Amino acid sequence: MNKEAVKQLLEYVKEGKTDIEEALAKLSDLPYKELGYAKVDNHRELRNGYPEVIFGLNKTRDQVVGITESMMESQSNILITRVPMDYYEAVRKQFSQAQYHEQARCITIHNSEQIWTESTIGVITAGTADVPVAEEAAVTADFFGNRVCRFYDVGVAGIHRLLNNLEEIRKSRVLIVIAGMEGALPSVIGGLVDKPVIAVPTSVGYGANFGGITALLGMLTSCASGVSVVNIDNGFGAGYQAGMINKL
Repeated sequence: MNKEAVKQLLEYVKEGKTDIEEALAKLSDLPYKELGYAKVDNHRELRNGYPEVIFGLNKTRDQVVGITESMMESQSNILITRVPMDYYEAVRKQFSQAQYHEQARCITIHNSEQIWTESTIGVITAGTADVPVAEEAAVTADFFGNRVCRFYDVGVAGIHRLLNNLEEIRKSRVLIVIAGMEGALPSVIGGLVDKPVIAVPTSVGYGANFGGITALLGMLTSCASGVSVVNIDNGFGAGYQAGMINKL
């Protein structure tokens, strides 16, 4: 239950549209709601400014649908990450407005109008193989009302592609830079822009990439100032953090 919902409930009590018992019953679920297999954090938006997001990986379809139904009682918009198409089909049976973002493997449900930022978040990938992680970041940032500009396949192996887009890249307020292999792209961009760079290592690469460890260590030891790093393949975390920066 977000701030607006609490205010509305109090107004209903004042106007006699609901009684005290009913109001108390609704408020009792405010910290969290116990579902048996999950504790839905209805207090998240009051604490952090953003509502809880459903991490779908390793949850069953019924669990994802059940958590979604519970969350819809207290918030208008829902983001579900790391889910396959058949999970989307199960969610859509209950919520026809649900949308599936195939590359990002995310489901979004919007029941209230978005309030959009004027400034943008730039999402940049070294290669096409990094796009699924980039799309998770872009969908997350978009879900929280940020305008997103995409610049894909501009890695250091053909750096002229990056330089040809540099003027547009510099217009964004914060940049999410996604790369596998040796993870060099965030350092290059960090040395060319005056904006914060959130680096995302991906598990894309040959054997010595070690499932993204090489890219992660390269980004953590970047000589460019203003580069921060999230975990391997964590597009969601990058999109969330970029959105917070963009709205400061």
